[in-house]
Amino acid sequence: MHYEHLEYDVAAGIATITFARPDKMNALTYDSYREFEHVTRALAHDRDAKVLVVRGDGDHFCAGGDVHTIIGDLLPKGAHDHYRFTQMTGACVRNLREMPQPAIAQIKGLAVGAGSVIALACDLRVMAEGAKFGFIFTKVGLTGADMGAAYLLPRIVGLGRASELLLLGDDVRADACLRMGLANSVVPEDELESTVAALAQRLAAGPHLAQEMTKRMLQRELDQDFASAMETETLGQALLLMGGDHAEFYEAWCDKRKPQWTGR
Repeated sequence: MHYEHLEYDVAAGIATITFARPDKMNALTYDSYREFEHVTRALAHDRDAKVLVVRGDGDHFCAGGDVHTIIGDLLPKGAHDHYRFTQMTGACVRNLREMPQPAIAQIKGLAVGAGSVIALACDLRVMAEGAKFGFIFTKVGLTGADMGAAYLLPRIVGLGRASELLLLGDDVRADACLRMGLANSVVPEDELESTVAALAQRLAAGPHLAQEMTKRMLQRELDQDFASAMETETLGQALLLMGGDHAEFYEAWCDKRKPQWTGR
């Protein structure tokens, strides 16, 4: 499916969102945000899509918000328009975190500004060797706490490193991202697409309900105390112990064959 500024398709259980403004380094417009928010919201109810890959067309993942079509347009407007805009951008990240499908960011070139937070909100991040992250909000006179960055980043790289990245806004190369845990893996650029495809295929072929519940638990337990987290896991695991996939595992184990997962 082709939108104005992104492309979306689902094949063999793998949904793919591609930012499609390669001549603008995939910088986001109002329409880009609206389209991304619409697609990711709808994905939560798409049972054909088992995993999501977010990527950019051309040489870059996403260069953030378009300077002229967003910043230049917003500056003369009032508080209501600014608030509506930040509600929309925040919804893009919230949808990624709340959708049941695991999301993979396929990153080459630059992932900066809003692009960096969209990648951050994905469950897994695979970077090409020459790729860079940049949380550049303070460099344009804005708070580094945008689109959930100040919530998500400390939970991935720690408070001290997150403070450095958000306060200074410096570019972070792929090798440094890997060391601090921001990237799950770094591969040569010519292997990026095949590496992500293999990872997406592995997830799409896996036990979907177990993956969904794992993502849900990771999200919900971030702010729970230990006792609450234990109770959450106790209830969740009790449900899956009664699930069809767990029974299928046992039957397959007894029959010495691979399980045929149904997501039930």
